[in-house]
Amino acid sequence: MKVAVIGCTHAGTAAINNIVNLYPNAQIDVFEKNDNVSFLSCGIALYVGGVVKDPNGLFYASVEHFERLGVNMHMNHEVTACNLDGKQIQARDMKTDETKSYSYDKLIIASGSWPVTPPIPGSDLENVLLCKNFEHAKEIIKCSESARNVVVVGAGYIGVELVEAFEENGKNVTLIDSEERILNRYLDDTFTSPVEASFKQRGIELALNQTVSQFEGTGTVKKVITDKGEYNADLVVMCVGFRPNTGLFKGQIEMLENGAIIVDSYMRTSVQDVYAAGDCCAVPNNATKQHSYIPLATNAVRMGTLVAHNLLNPILEHPGTQGTSGLKIYNHNIASTGLTESAAKLAGLSVASATMEDNYRPEFMPENAVIQIKLVYETETHRIVGAQVISDADFTQAINTISVGIANHMTIEQLALTDFFFQPHYNKPVNFLNQVALKAMAKETEKVRKQEQILV
Repeated sequence: MKVAVIGCTHAGTAAINNIVNLYPNAQIDVFEKNDNVSFLSCGIALYVGGVVKDPNGLFYASVEHFERLGVNMHMNHEVTACNLDGKQIQARDMKTDETKSYSYDKLIIASGSWPVTPPIPGSDLENVLLCKNFEHAKEIIKCSESARNVVVVGAGYIGVELVEAFEENGKNVTLIDSEERILNRYLDDTFTSPVEASFKQRGIELALNQTVSQFEGTGTVKKVITDKGEYNADLVVMCVGFRPNTGLFKGQIEMLENGAIIVDSYMRTSVQDVYAAGDCCAVPNNATKQHSYIPLATNAVRMGTLVAHNLLNPILEHPGTQGTSGLKIYNHNIASTGLTESAAKLAGLSVASATMEDNYRPEFMPENAVIQIKLVYETETHRIVGAQVISDADFTQAINTISVGIANHMTIEQLALTDFFFQPHYNKPVNFLNQVALKAMAKETEKVRKQEQILV
């Protein structure tokens, strides 16, 4: 069996590792535009902030390792054409400019994503950088050494992590985003407000609800112009978002409007013997019960693993995803899963929510911390569809618990009565997950009581 793999970050790496173990006689050809594999881009901010000293630690697999396993690693190779009906691909050696054709029996598309690059005048100026791969990371580090004024465009996870890293390195930092608040796709306002307050306390300028219209400078960027102001900049890092890197397959495979490849629960595309995994794909979302584009390393690893197991026969189904993620900014430990209240409504769900804020341990304990947690649920079924948590203490693992609940269609009643242990060092007699679910139950009971009074 000849297997061709396009792309080798998280999904590609997971697929190769499993194929080698499951099908030791398979011939594997991997085509990757970079000279490295398995780069953890989520570690770029840690590298910028000096937490990670050795950037080589941001890799968990190597080209040499795969080659020792007998994998044909075509590094610095760009796939330029793909005949899915004829099971042929063309790849160009980016060093020699030589193009060759390769045949396959099974094709795995793990081409990933690429940063969104709006057509802003001045984007070609020096020191206007993207933030995705290892080369970007090295370029950001190099440019930041002499930069005093740094502008980050985009207030998603990567953007806010970079803002923290630059500020801790003594830079004057401005964060620009077209939305009214940071992290709006992942968290509701009560969970983003504390982070914004921390940024302001540290002198970070939040230029929110603003759109970048131009970069100015002679050769090198010096200013960022928005529809509401202008900001000095020696370095600009663009973190606007990501899009599926699937242009090569447009018109050949079924996709969402944004170009994300649609796969079934066995990672099969609409074309026989063609599979897809990772950031190039849409994944089944357990909260919305629809396909969604959720580019996360965790999703990519799962999908790459599934592709390998299902290459010959459909035996292992994708369990769906909740888009579970976590974040640490200064003293704030934050995590979320599923949908925010606003995202749920945009998805057409009728939802309500319950929020709990309390000390996580009994008040007689000498040390304590406040935990704030929010539960989002469907009003008709009481099915949990999302949750968020923030605290100075680390309760992010609680979101993993709710993620499992969403995957298994758990209701607020079931969570309220779930058996969690009690020990004063760790929690209260009524666990905070039970508490927030009980609040949701009380809210629904009160709603029914009011409706009954109206009928009477």
